[in-house]
Amino acid sequence: MSLLLDRLTADLPQAAAPTPRMTGQVLRYDGLILECAGFPASPGTICEISTEDGRPVRGEVVGFADGRNLLFLDQPGARITVGATVTRLSGGHDMRIGPEVLGRVLDAEGDPLDTLPAPHSPDLWPLAGRMQNPLARQPVDQALDVGVRILNAALTVGRGQRVGIIAGSGVGKSVLIEMMTHNTDADIVVVGLIGERAREVGAFVGQIMRGKTADKTCVIAVPADRSPLLRLRAAHRATAVAEYFRAQGKQVMLIMDSLTRVAHARREVGLALGEQPTAKGYPPSVVSMIPSLIERAGPGLPGEGSITAFYTILADGDDTTNDPVVDTARAILDGHFVLSRSQAQMGIYPAVDLPQSVSRVMTDIVTPEHNAAATKLRRMISLYMENRDMMLMGAYSPGQDAELDEAVRLWPQILDLIRQGKSEKSDFRSSRSDLLALCGGTL
Repeated sequence: MSLLLDRLTADLPQAAAPTPRMTGQVLRYDGLILECAGFPASPGTICEISTEDGRPVRGEVVGFADGRNLLFLDQPGARITVGATVTRLSGGHDMRIGPEVLGRVLDAEGDPLDTLPAPHSPDLWPLAGRMQNPLARQPVDQALDVGVRILNAALTVGRGQRVGIIAGSGVGKSVLIEMMTHNTDADIVVVGLIGERAREVGAFVGQIMRGKTADKTCVIAVPADRSPLLRLRAAHRATAVAEYFRAQGKQVMLIMDSLTRVAHARREVGLALGEQPTAKGYPPSVVSMIPSLIERAGPGLPGEGSITAFYTILADGDDTTNDPVVDTARAILDGHFVLSRSQAQMGIYPAVDLPQSVSRVMTDIVTPEHNAAATKLRRMISLYMENRDMMLMGAYSPGQDAELDEAVRLWPQILDLIRQGKSEKSDFRSSRSDLLALCGGTL
């Protein structure tokens, strides 16, 4: 009888085993890091801590030492006393996910920020992602239309490419990513707003969550005044959302704004745990965190889609060469777009500095004619910008350099090509045609 019952129930869905209730007590607390004992827990486990004012706070296990768990609190400075109860909660390593997250604005825990009911999410996905065999991944061999003429034409992005947008403050990073979210032909758009000003988060969400774009967009937002651990968790959640839809066969555009503030959050956690600072105060854990986060994006396995990722990187003082985050990201990314303050001051938007920017997959996904025209455009812009001051002073006479003469003659048409209004869309085909027409190529 028991054997027959086992056969009949073998194919039924099995309920998840309930998480046993485990509690411990606070032994040490410095306002940010808490030590407790009483139960085993791996890094990433979420716990709830009772407080003096009766409003419990949450924390995440980030390590353990001498038999004690080390927790980083979501709410620094909470009124916690010695002996307070610490309770282990279920979850922490996985998240609930489903198509219902599209059109929503969520926080690091997946709770709604848009005043709508919590989305019904039937599936589970690991926050840390799933490892993939790099040899089994599909190649990056198709162009992704991002709707921005200068990028489509001269810095063509491939489906599954990872790109950094490097710039100082106030040169148009936010406007550029707004343009891409509205104009791209990707199936799904996932935006992670990490460590931004609360006002900017509200304004940005208001710009992108409208029209048809809203129906295919999910925003994960954690402003700058939240715990560094919440900012890190938001970066992993945004990446995990993109991974989930990639596994469904979708072409996903992931935008992380900004990778620099994710690194700052990791630095705060690392220094609080006693890591030794290195270049510009960044501990070694930051250098290892950036590649592990970026490598989760990219093309999927056969039958899956891809994640084309854009990471904004803030160059302090417009230093695009010596910043550790810039250097680490540029080494692992498949290309980078540098935004130029001098071009922004000239009123050229988007202010993409073509000579300093590169798409490492462009030559693999465009025709030789297209690539030659992009190289010529890069050369003409470089010549003109390098000699602009000399020409303004009257120190250059036409006829001395044929290439420079051509760049000067074509400069008004070059400006028409690289300039684009915020509400203007330029698809890949028309961008390519404009480039070939300007630089002497043939369709």
